[in-house]
Amino acid sequence: MNNYEVTPLLGMSRRGPLLTDPTKRRRYGLAGELRPAKLEDDHAREYNYLSHSADWVSSDITVSTVADQTPIAPGYKVSESVANGRRTARFVSDAKILPFFSMQSARYAVKRDKWRGVDLAVYYDPQHPYDVDTMIAAMKASFDVYTKAFSPFQFHQMRILEFPAYSLFAQSFANTVPYSEGMGFIQNLAAVKRDPDKIDFVTYVTAHELGHQWWAHQIIGADMQGDTMLSETFAQYSAMLTVEKLYGPDHVRKFLKYALDHYLRSRGTETVEELPLERVEDQGYIHYDKGAVVMYRLKETVGEDVVNRSLRRLLAEYAFKPAPYPSSKDFVRILRQEAGPKYNQLITDLFQKITLYDLKAVSASSTKRADGKYDVAVNVEAHKYYADGKGKETEATMNEDVPIGAFLAEPGKAGFGRSKILFLANERIHGGKQTIHLVLNKAPAFAGIDPYNEWIDRNSDDNVTAVGKSGS
Repeated sequence: MNNYEVTPLLGMSRRGPLLTDPTKRRRYGLAGELRPAKLEDDHAREYNYLSHSADWVSSDITVSTVADQTPIAPGYKVSESVANGRRTARFVSDAKILPFFSMQSARYAVKRDKWRGVDLAVYYDPQHPYDVDTMIAAMKASFDVYTKAFSPFQFHQMRILEFPAYSLFAQSFANTVPYSEGMGFIQNLAAVKRDPDKIDFVTYVTAHELGHQWWAHQIIGADMQGDTMLSETFAQYSAMLTVEKLYGPDHVRKFLKYALDHYLRSRGTETVEELPLERVEDQGYIHYDKGAVVMYRLKETVGEDVVNRSLRRLLAEYAFKPAPYPSSKDFVRILRQEAGPKYNQLITDLFQKITLYDLKAVSASSTKRADGKYDVAVNVEAHKYYADGKGKETEATMNEDVPIGAFLAEPGKAGFGRSKILFLANERIHGGKQTIHLVLNKAPAFAGIDPYNEWIDRNSDDNVTAVGKSGS
Protein backbone atom coordinates (compact mmCIF):
# COMPACT_ATOMS: atom_id res chain seq x y z
CA MET A 1 0.00 0.00 0.00
CA ASN A 2 1.14 3.56 -0.65
CA ASN A 3 1.72 5.95 2.26
CA TYR A 4 0.68 3.39 4.84
CA GLU A 5 0.81 4.47 8.48
CA VAL A 6 0.71 2.14 11.47
CA THR A 7 1.09 2.75 15.17
CA PRO A 8 3.16 0.07 16.96
CA LEU A 9 1.29 -2.22 19.32
CA LEU A 10 1.42 -1.11 22.93
CA GLY A 11 3.38 -3.48 25.12
CA MET A 12 5.42 -6.50 24.10
CA SER A 13 5.71 -10.13 25.04
CA ARG A 14 7.78 -10.97 28.09
CA ARG A 15 10.37 -13.00 26.21
CA GLY A 16 9.81 -12.53 22.49
CA PRO A 17 12.07 -9.56 21.59
CA LEU A 18 14.56 -10.05 24.43
CA LEU A 19 17.59 -12.26 24.93
CA THR A 20 16.44 -15.52 26.52
CA ASP A 21 19.62 -17.58 26.50
CA PRO A 22 20.95 -17.43 30.12
CA THR A 23 24.59 -17.54 29.01
CA LYS A 24 24.19 -14.60 26.61
CA ARG A 25 22.25 -12.63 29.22
CA ARG A 26 25.08 -13.03 31.74
CA ARG A 27 27.61 -12.04 29.06
CA TYR A 28 25.86 -8.67 28.72
CA GLY A 29 25.45 -8.16 32.44
CA LEU A 30 21.77 -9.04 32.50
CA ALA A 31 19.96 -11.21 35.02
CA GLY A 32 20.44 -14.88 34.23
CA GLU A 33 16.76 -15.61 33.65
CA LEU A 34 13.75 -13.64 32.52
CA ARG A 35 10.80 -15.40 34.11
CA PRO A 36 7.25 -14.57 35.21
CA ALA A 37 5.88 -15.15 38.70
CA LYS A 38 5.30 -18.75 39.71
CA LEU A 39 1.79 -20.17 39.45
CA GLU A 40 1.67 -20.37 43.24
CA ASP A 41 2.35 -16.62 43.72
CA ASP A 42 -1.11 -15.18 44.48
CA HIS A 43 0.32 -11.65 44.68
CA ALA A 44 0.86 -11.81 40.91
CA ARG A 45 -2.91 -11.99 40.45
CA GLU A 46 -3.09 -8.26 41.19
CA TYR A 47 -2.06 -7.55 37.58
CA ASN A 48 -2.97 -8.93 34.17
CA TYR A 49 -0.16 -9.90 31.84
CA LEU A 50 -0.74 -7.06 29.37
CA SER A 51 -0.61 -4.13 31.77
CA HIS A 52 0.31 -3.19 35.32
CA SER A 53 -0.94 0.38 34.85
CA ALA A 54 -4.69 -0.17 34.45
CA ASP A 55 -7.47 -2.74 34.58
CA TRP A 56 -10.42 -2.54 32.17
CA VAL A 57 -10.86 0.96 30.72
CA SER A 58 -13.12 3.10 28.56
CA SER A 59 -11.35 4.34 25.44
CA ASP A 60 -11.64 7.63 23.58
CA ILE A 61 -9.12 7.71 20.72
CA THR A 62 -8.65 10.45 18.11
CA VAL A 63 -6.60 9.65 15.01
CA SER A 64 -5.40 12.21 12.47
CA THR A 65 -4.06 11.16 9.09
CA VAL A 66 -3.78 12.44 5.50
CA ALA A 67 -7.11 13.36 3.97
CA ASP A 68 -7.33 10.52 1.41
CA GLN A 69 -6.75 7.72 3.93
CA THR A 70 -9.12 5.90 6.28
CA PRO A 71 -8.09 5.91 9.96
CA ILE A 72 -9.21 3.04 12.21
CA ALA A 73 -8.89 2.50 15.98
CA PRO A 74 -10.70 0.31 18.53
CA GLY A 75 -14.17 1.62 19.34
CA TYR A 76 -16.98 3.21 17.37
CA LYS A 77 -16.45 6.20 15.10
CA VAL A 78 -18.44 9.07 16.62
CA SER A 79 -17.08 11.93 14.50
CA GLU A 80 -14.94 12.61 11.43
CA SER A 81 -13.75 15.80 9.78
CA VAL A 82 -11.40 16.88 6.98
CA ALA A 83 -9.46 20.14 7.14
CA ASN A 84 -6.12 21.44 5.87
CA GLY A 85 -5.35 18.19 4.09
CA ARG A 86 -5.90 16.08 7.20
CA ARG A 87 -8.66 13.65 8.13
CA THR A 88 -9.45 13.35 11.84
CA ALA A 89 -11.69 10.67 13.35
CA ARG A 90 -12.70 9.98 16.92
CA PHE A 91 -13.42 6.45 18.23
CA VAL A 92 -15.14 5.69 21.55
CA SER A 93 -15.73 2.27 23.08
CA ASP A 94 -19.17 1.38 24.46
CA ALA A 95 -17.85 -1.57 26.50
CA LYS A 96 -14.87 -1.92 28.81
CA ILE A 97 -11.67 -2.85 26.99
CA LEU A 98 -8.06 -3.52 27.90
CA PRO A 99 -5.51 -0.68 27.73
CA PHE A 100 -4.15 -2.31 24.59
CA PHE A 101 -4.62 -0.40 21.34
CA SER A 102 -3.55 -0.21 17.71
CA MET A 103 -4.28 2.46 15.12
CA GLN A 104 -4.10 2.01 11.34
CA SER A 105 -4.47 4.32 8.36
CA ALA A 106 -4.35 3.52 4.65
CA ARG A 107 -6.13 3.99 1.32
CA TYR A 108 -8.50 1.12 1.94
CA ALA A 109 -11.23 -0.58 -0.01
CA VAL A 110 -13.93 -1.97 2.30
CA LYS A 111 -16.10 -5.09 2.16
CA ARG A 112 -19.02 -4.92 4.58
CA ASP A 113 -21.47 -7.50 5.85
CA LYS A 114 -23.56 -8.25 8.95
CA TRP A 115 -23.96 -11.03 11.46
CA ARG A 116 -27.09 -10.79 13.64
CA GLY A 117 -26.84 -7.05 14.01
CA VAL A 118 -23.04 -6.99 14.27
CA ASP A 119 -21.39 -4.88 11.55
CA LEU A 120 -18.57 -6.79 9.84
CA ALA A 121 -15.91 -5.14 7.69
CA VAL A 122 -12.64 -6.03 6.01
CA TYR A 123 -10.41 -3.07 5.09
CA TYR A 124 -7.97 -4.09 2.36
CA ASP A 125 -5.71 -2.96 -0.44
CA PRO A 126 -7.92 -2.76 -3.58
CA GLN A 127 -5.30 -4.90 -5.35
CA HIS A 128 -5.74 -7.71 -2.78
CA PRO A 129 -9.40 -8.84 -2.84
CA TYR A 130 -8.65 -12.55 -3.04
CA ASP A 131 -9.29 -13.70 0.55
CA VAL A 132 -11.78 -11.08 1.72
CA ASP A 133 -14.86 -13.25 1.24
CA THR A 134 -13.14 -16.10 3.08
CA MET A 135 -12.45 -13.78 6.03
CA ILE A 136 -16.08 -12.63 6.11
CA ALA A 137 -17.29 -16.25 6.06
CA ALA A 138 -14.85 -17.16 8.84
CA MET A 139 -16.06 -14.23 10.96
CA LYS A 140 -19.70 -15.31 10.57
CA ALA A 141 -18.93 -18.94 11.36
CA SER A 142 -16.83 -17.95 14.37
CA PHE A 143 -19.59 -15.80 15.82
CA ASP A 144 -22.06 -18.65 15.28
CA VAL A 145 -19.81 -21.01 17.23
CA TYR A 146 -18.46 -18.76 19.98
CA THR A 147 -21.70 -17.06 21.01
CA LYS A 148 -23.33 -20.46 21.39
CA ALA A 149 -20.38 -22.21 23.03
CA PHE A 150 -19.04 -19.43 25.29
CA SER A 151 -20.93 -16.15 25.79
CA PRO A 152 -22.44 -13.19 23.88
CA PHE A 153 -20.14 -10.92 21.83
CA GLN A 154 -19.60 -7.68 23.72
CA PHE A 155 -19.43 -5.31 20.72
CA HIS A 156 -21.59 -4.39 17.73
CA GLN A 157 -18.85 -4.34 15.11
CA MET A 158 -15.83 -6.40 14.04
CA ARG A 159 -13.15 -5.21 11.65
CA ILE A 160 -10.12 -6.78 9.95
CA LEU A 161 -7.47 -4.42 8.55
CA GLU A 162 -4.72 -5.33 6.11
CA PHE A 163 -1.18 -4.10 6.64
CA PRO A 164 1.94 -4.76 4.52
CA ALA A 165 4.06 -7.85 4.91
CA TYR A 166 6.96 -6.11 6.61
CA SER A 167 5.84 -8.28 9.49
CA LEU A 168 3.88 -11.55 9.50
CA PHE A 169 1.23 -11.60 12.20
CA ALA A 170 -2.37 -10.86 12.99
CA GLN A 171 -3.33 -9.51 16.39
CA SER A 172 -6.68 -9.03 18.04
CA PHE A 173 -7.60 -5.75 19.70
CA ALA A 174 -11.06 -4.72 20.83
CA ASN A 175 -13.32 -5.29 17.77
CA THR A 176 -10.26 -4.65 15.55
CA VAL A 177 -7.74 -7.05 14.00
CA PRO A 178 -4.65 -5.79 12.12
CA TYR A 179 -3.79 -8.62 9.71
CA SER A 180 -0.62 -8.90 7.61
CA GLU A 181 -1.04 -9.30 3.86
CA GLY A 182 1.58 -12.04 4.12
CA MET A 183 -0.72 -14.20 6.27
CA GLY A 184 -3.90 -13.41 4.33
CA PHE A 185 -5.17 -11.29 1.44
CA ILE A 186 -2.68 -12.68 -1.12
CA GLN A 187 -3.05 -16.43 -0.53
CA ASN A 188 -4.11 -18.76 -3.35
CA LEU A 189 -7.08 -20.33 -1.58
CA ALA A 190 -8.39 -21.98 -4.73
CA ALA A 191 -5.25 -24.15 -4.78
CA VAL A 192 -5.59 -24.82 -1.06
CA LYS A 193 -9.13 -26.07 -1.45
CA ARG A 194 -8.12 -28.36 -4.32
CA ASP A 195 -5.23 -29.94 -2.41
CA PRO A 196 -6.30 -32.16 0.51
CA ASP A 197 -2.84 -31.85 2.07
CA LYS A 198 -3.06 -28.07 2.41
CA ILE A 199 -4.59 -26.15 5.33
CA ASP A 200 -6.78 -23.08 4.95
CA PHE A 201 -4.71 -20.87 7.24
CA VAL A 202 -6.67 -17.74 6.27
CA THR A 203 -9.80 -19.18 7.86
CA TYR A 204 -7.80 -20.56 10.76
CA VAL A 205 -6.02 -17.28 11.56
CA THR A 206 -9.25 -15.30 11.21
CA ALA A 207 -11.08 -17.67 13.56
CA HIS A 208 -8.17 -17.58 16.02
CA GLU A 209 -8.17 -13.78 16.16
CA LEU A 210 -11.97 -13.71 16.56
CA GLY A 211 -11.50 -16.16 19.44
CA HIS A 212 -9.38 -13.54 21.20
CA GLN A 213 -12.48 -11.34 21.51
CA TRP A 214 -13.34 -13.83 24.27
CA TRP A 215 -9.91 -15.10 25.35
CA ALA A 216 -8.12 -11.87 26.26
CA HIS A 217 -10.88 -9.35 25.55
CA GLN A 218 -13.42 -10.86 27.95
CA ILE A 219 -11.03 -12.52 30.38
CA ILE A 220 -7.30 -11.86 30.66
CA GLY A 221 -4.84 -13.99 32.62
CA ALA A 222 -2.86 -12.85 35.65
CA ASP A 223 0.78 -11.91 35.06
CA MET A 224 2.18 -15.29 36.02
CA GLN A 225 2.96 -18.72 34.65
CA GLY A 226 0.12 -20.10 32.55
CA ASP A 227 -1.20 -16.68 31.52
CA THR A 228 -1.12 -17.29 27.77
CA MET A 229 -2.89 -20.63 28.13
CA LEU A 230 -5.99 -18.57 28.93
CA SER A 231 -5.62 -16.56 25.73
CA GLU A 232 -3.60 -18.31 23.02
CA THR A 233 -4.49 -21.92 23.81
CA PHE A 234 -8.20 -21.13 24.12
CA ALA A 235 -8.11 -19.10 20.89
CA GLN A 236 -6.56 -22.15 19.21
CA TYR A 237 -9.35 -24.33 20.57
CA SER A 238 -11.95 -21.81 19.38
CA ALA A 239 -10.45 -21.75 15.89
CA MET A 240 -10.55 -25.54 15.68
CA LEU A 241 -14.28 -25.46 16.47
CA THR A 242 -14.84 -22.99 13.63
CA VAL A 243 -12.71 -24.91 11.12
CA GLU A 244 -14.49 -28.11 12.09
CA LYS A 245 -17.84 -26.40 11.46
CA LEU A 246 -16.75 -25.16 8.02
CA TYR A 247 -14.58 -28.05 6.77
CA GLY A 248 -15.20 -31.04 9.01
CA PRO A 249 -12.88 -32.91 11.41
CA ASP A 250 -10.49 -34.17 8.73
CA HIS A 251 -9.30 -30.62 8.00
CA VAL A 252 -8.75 -30.00 11.72
CA ARG A 253 -6.68 -33.16 11.94
CA LYS A 254 -4.37 -31.90 9.20
CA PHE A 255 -3.76 -28.87 11.36
CA LEU A 256 -3.18 -31.08 14.42
CA LYS A 257 -0.46 -32.94 12.54
CA TYR A 258 1.17 -29.62 11.62
CA ALA A 259 0.91 -28.35 15.22
CA LEU A 260 2.23 -31.57 16.73
CA ASP A 261 5.27 -31.67 14.45
CA HIS A 262 6.06 -28.02 15.17
CA TYR A 263 5.82 -28.58 18.92
CA LEU A 264 8.13 -31.59 18.78
CA ARG A 265 10.73 -29.73 16.69
CA SER A 266 10.60 -26.59 18.83
CA ARG A 267 10.96 -28.23 22.22
CA GLY A 268 14.46 -29.31 21.19
CA THR A 269 15.54 -25.68 20.83
CA GLU A 270 14.20 -24.45 24.21
CA THR A 271 16.89 -22.33 25.88
CA VAL A 272 15.32 -21.87 29.33
CA GLU A 273 12.97 -24.67 30.39
CA GLU A 274 10.09 -26.55 28.81
CA LEU A 275 7.09 -26.33 31.10
CA PRO A 276 3.72 -28.08 31.33
CA LEU A 277 0.92 -26.26 29.55
CA GLU A 278 -0.54 -25.03 32.85
CA ARG A 279 2.77 -23.24 33.57
CA VAL A 280 3.61 -21.98 30.07
CA GLU A 281 5.76 -18.82 30.09
CA ASP A 282 4.77 -17.13 26.82
CA GLN A 283 6.34 -20.03 24.88
CA GLY A 284 4.59 -20.15 21.52
CA TYR A 285 5.37 -23.76 20.71
CA ILE A 286 3.61 -24.71 23.95
CA HIS A 287 0.59 -22.41 24.11
CA TYR A 288 -0.10 -22.52 20.34
CA ASP A 289 1.03 -25.91 19.08
CA LYS A 290 0.90 -28.21 22.08
CA GLY A 291 -2.15 -26.31 23.31
CA ALA A 292 -4.07 -27.08 20.11
CA VAL A 293 -3.34 -30.82 20.33
CA VAL A 294 -4.14 -30.93 24.06
CA MET A 295 -7.46 -29.12 23.72
CA TYR A 296 -8.61 -31.23 20.79
CA ARG A 297 -7.77 -34.46 22.56
CA LEU A 298 -9.55 -33.13 25.65
CA LYS A 299 -12.64 -32.33 23.55
CA GLU A 300 -12.65 -35.73 21.89
CA THR A 301 -12.17 -37.57 25.21
CA VAL A 302 -14.33 -35.79 27.80
CA GLY A 303 -16.74 -34.28 25.27
CA GLU A 304 -17.14 -30.84 23.71
CA ASP A 305 -20.01 -30.00 26.06
CA VAL A 306 -17.78 -30.55 29.11
CA VAL A 307 -15.00 -28.34 27.74
CA ASN A 308 -17.39 -25.58 26.71
CA ARG A 309 -19.22 -25.65 30.05
CA SER A 310 -15.87 -25.23 31.77
CA LEU A 311 -15.01 -22.25 29.59
CA ARG A 312 -18.43 -20.68 30.18
CA ARG A 313 -17.93 -21.00 33.93
CA LEU A 314 -14.51 -19.38 33.67
CA LEU A 315 -16.07 -16.47 31.78
CA ALA A 316 -18.90 -16.19 34.31
CA GLU A 317 -16.36 -15.90 37.16
CA TYR A 318 -13.85 -13.51 35.56
CA ALA A 319 -15.14 -11.75 32.41
CA PHE A 320 -14.47 -7.98 32.48
CA LYS A 321 -13.48 -8.12 36.14
CA PRO A 322 -10.40 -6.46 37.67
CA ALA A 323 -7.94 -8.08 40.08
CA PRO A 324 -7.58 -10.75 41.23
CA TYR A 325 -7.15 -11.98 37.66
CA PRO A 326 -7.65 -15.64 36.74
CA SER A 327 -4.83 -18.16 36.46
CA SER A 328 -4.61 -21.41 34.54
CA LYS A 329 -5.29 -23.17 37.84
CA ASP A 330 -8.81 -21.74 37.80
CA PHE A 331 -9.60 -23.41 34.49
CA VAL A 332 -8.09 -26.73 35.60
CA ARG A 333 -10.12 -26.55 38.82
CA ILE A 334 -13.36 -25.95 36.93
CA LEU A 335 -12.52 -28.60 34.32
CA ARG A 336 -11.98 -31.25 37.00
CA GLN A 337 -15.38 -30.43 38.49
CA GLU A 338 -17.16 -30.59 35.13
CA ALA A 339 -15.38 -33.71 33.84
CA GLY A 340 -15.53 -35.67 37.11
CA PRO A 341 -12.92 -37.83 38.85
CA LYS A 342 -12.86 -40.34 35.97
CA TYR A 343 -10.68 -37.90 34.01
CA ASN A 344 -8.39 -36.64 36.77
CA GLN A 345 -5.32 -38.45 35.44
CA LEU A 346 -6.00 -37.29 31.88
CA ILE A 347 -6.25 -33.66 33.04
CA THR A 348 -3.03 -34.01 35.04
CA ASP A 349 -1.22 -35.50 32.05
CA LEU A 350 -2.48 -32.86 29.61
CA PHE A 351 -2.06 -29.71 31.69
CA GLN A 352 0.25 -30.38 34.63
CA LYS A 353 2.89 -32.72 33.21
CA ILE A 354 5.01 -32.93 30.08
CA THR A 355 3.56 -36.17 28.74
CA LEU A 356 4.84 -37.88 25.60
CA TYR A 357 3.92 -41.10 23.82
CA ASP A 358 5.42 -43.50 21.33
CA LEU A 359 2.52 -45.03 19.44
CA LYS A 360 3.40 -47.21 16.48
CA ALA A 361 1.49 -49.41 14.04
CA VAL A 362 4.01 -52.23 13.56
CA SER A 363 2.02 -54.23 11.01
CA ALA A 364 -1.52 -55.24 10.08
CA SER A 365 -3.15 -58.09 8.18
CA SER A 366 -6.61 -59.19 7.13
CA THR A 367 -7.95 -62.67 6.44
CA LYS A 368 -11.26 -63.41 4.73
CA ARG A 369 -13.54 -65.66 6.76
CA ALA A 370 -15.98 -68.30 5.57
CA ASP A 371 -18.90 -65.94 6.29
CA GLY A 372 -17.45 -63.26 4.00
CA LYS A 373 -16.23 -60.98 6.78
CA TYR A 374 -12.59 -60.22 7.55
CA ASP A 375 -10.47 -60.93 10.59
CA VAL A 376 -8.12 -57.96 10.94
CA ALA A 377 -5.08 -58.03 13.22
CA VAL A 378 -3.41 -54.70 14.03
CA ASN A 379 -0.05 -55.08 15.74
CA VAL A 380 0.85 -51.98 17.72
CA GLU A 381 3.49 -50.86 20.20
CA ALA A 382 2.87 -48.17 22.81
CA HIS A 383 4.95 -46.36 25.43
CA LYS A 384 4.25 -43.38 27.68
CA TYR A 385 6.84 -40.99 29.13
CA TYR A 386 7.02 -38.03 31.49
CA ALA A 387 9.69 -35.43 30.68
CA ASP A 388 11.27 -32.77 32.88
CA GLY A 389 12.01 -29.21 31.77
CA LYS A 390 15.42 -30.19 30.35
CA GLY A 391 14.05 -33.01 28.23
CA LYS A 392 14.96 -36.00 30.41
CA GLU A 393 12.28 -38.67 29.95
CA THR A 394 11.08 -41.36 32.35
CA GLU A 395 8.83 -44.15 31.14
CA ALA A 396 5.45 -44.31 32.87
CA THR A 397 2.77 -46.98 33.08
CA MET A 398 0.67 -47.07 29.92
CA ASN A 399 -2.91 -48.28 30.35
CA GLU A 400 -5.21 -45.99 28.40
CA ASP A 401 -7.93 -45.92 25.77
CA VAL A 402 -6.40 -44.98 22.41
CA PRO A 403 -8.14 -44.69 19.01
CA ILE A 404 -7.65 -47.66 16.70
CA GLY A 405 -8.71 -47.32 13.08
CA ALA A 406 -9.09 -49.32 9.87
CA PHE A 407 -9.57 -47.54 6.54
CA LEU A 408 -10.05 -47.98 2.81
CA ALA A 409 -7.61 -45.11 2.16
CA GLU A 410 -4.78 -43.54 4.13
CA PRO A 411 -5.92 -40.78 6.52
CA GLY A 412 -4.80 -37.32 5.50
CA LYS A 413 -4.00 -38.32 1.92
CA ALA A 414 -5.79 -37.63 -1.35
CA GLY A 415 -9.07 -39.52 -1.62
CA PHE A 416 -9.59 -39.91 2.11
CA GLY A 417 -12.93 -39.02 3.67
CA ARG A 418 -15.53 -40.30 6.08
CA SER A 419 -16.68 -42.93 3.58
CA LYS A 420 -13.21 -44.53 3.84
CA ILE A 421 -13.53 -45.27 7.56
CA LEU A 422 -14.32 -48.93 8.27
CA PHE A 423 -13.61 -48.82 12.00
CA LEU A 424 -12.60 -46.11 14.43
CA ALA A 425 -12.98 -46.56 18.18
CA ASN A 426 -11.03 -46.46 21.41
CA GLU A 427 -9.34 -49.66 22.54
CA ARG A 428 -7.55 -50.24 25.84
CA ILE A 429 -3.81 -50.09 25.16
CA HIS A 430 -1.05 -51.01 27.60
CA GLY A 431 2.69 -50.46 27.40
CA GLY A 432 4.66 -52.62 24.98
CA LYS A 433 3.59 -54.73 22.00
CA GLN A 434 0.05 -56.05 21.54
CA THR A 435 -2.39 -57.11 18.84
CA ILE A 436 -5.85 -55.62 18.36
CA HIS A 437 -8.33 -58.01 16.70
CA LEU A 438 -11.20 -56.65 14.62
CA VAL A 439 -13.97 -58.25 12.56
CA LEU A 440 -14.98 -56.09 9.59
CA ASN A 441 -17.31 -56.38 6.64
CA LYS A 442 -14.61 -55.19 4.20
CA ALA A 443 -10.86 -55.66 3.97
CA PRO A 444 -9.07 -52.43 4.99
CA ALA A 445 -6.15 -50.99 3.06
CA PHE A 446 -4.69 -49.19 6.11
CA ALA A 447 -4.91 -49.53 9.86
CA GLY A 448 -3.27 -47.93 12.86
CA ILE A 449 -3.24 -46.35 16.28
CA ASP A 450 -4.13 -42.70 16.96
CA PRO A 451 -4.49 -42.21 13.19
CA TYR A 452 -5.49 -38.54 13.51
CA ASN A 453 -2.59 -37.41 15.73
CA GLU A 454 -4.61 -36.36 18.77
CA TRP A 455 -1.89 -37.53 21.18
CA ILE A 456 1.54 -36.01 21.82
CA ASP A 457 3.34 -38.76 19.91
CA ARG A 458 7.13 -38.42 19.47
CA ASN A 459 6.85 -39.88 15.96
CA SER A 460 3.41 -39.48 14.46
CA ASP A 461 4.53 -40.68 11.02
CA ASP A 462 4.42 -44.37 11.99
CA ASN A 463 0.88 -44.49 13.37
CA VAL A 464 -0.70 -46.02 10.25
CA THR A 465 0.48 -48.96 8.17
CA ALA A 466 -0.69 -50.73 5.03
CA VAL A 467 -2.71 -53.89 5.63
CA GLY A 468 -1.47 -57.16 4.15
CA LYS A 469 -4.12 -59.54 2.88
CA SER A 470 -4.40 -63.30 2.87
CA GLY A 471 -7.13 -65.82 2.16
CA SER A 472 -9.15 -63.40 -0.01
